[in-house]
Amino acid sequence: MPGVFLTAEWRYLAMLNYQVSASVLKPLVPKGTELDTRNGHHFISLVGFLFLDTHVLGVPAFFHRDFEEVNLRFYVRRVVGQKARHGVVFIREMVPLPLVAGAARLTYNEPYLTVPMQHTIVETAGELQSVDYRFGGPRDECRLALHVHGEPHPMLPDSEEEFFFERSWGYTRQRDGRTVEYRVEHSRWNVWSNAGFEVNGRLGEFYDEPFASILSGAPASAFIADGSAVAVHLPERIV
Repeated sequence: MPGVFLTAEWRYLAMLNYQVSASVLKPLVPKGTELDTRNGHHFISLVGFLFLDTHVLGVPAFFHRDFEEVNLRFYVRRVVGQKARHGVVFIREMVPLPLVAGAARLTYNEPYLTVPMQHTIVETAGELQSVDYRFGGPRDECRLALHVHGEPHPMLPDSEEEFFFERSWGYTRQRDGRTVEYRVEHSRWNVWSNAGFEVNGRLGEFYDEPFASILSGAPASAFIADGSAVAVHLPERIV
């Protein structure tokens, strides 16, 4: 397995999941993979989270250690031997730091944009109340916010939360049409289910159709995960 490229903490992962037609996603599926489904349905997810204590190739990222990311992704699988590798493909990834976006494009060919971002985490007496991610400038700012009550719980086997969060592989189409695969390692997260949500702003400034319109509608589900330390491995060509 290729070595580790990046380590960090991923925290306060806010996720909205939208059911979509397979025809929307098929043109984006990398070679060597196929669309993954839950109960016969296909999904995209809008995810906001914090990158903390980021190290690249074991070296602290200095002024780029802590930052926000908001990404839009969908779900694929690749069968290796008799086992399925459940992974994600990114449609759009946004961070506020140009060097982070540039490194990801160079190393993985991931679809990163550099966008102004900020976040707010609200806790009362040590209990999480809400997470709020904002991206864009004064004229086109968008907002992704989730609200929860109570304590998080472990992800149950075969649950919705497990389908969306337990993804150990990433797949990216390269400029020559080939595909790279990379491993993402982290512990199993605790989650807040059935979160209240808000999504607003000029989404069409950041997402092409039909995704901007889909994200303007009601999601099928909304979760927050507490997160953990992660290790992202270097990419390996598979096709």
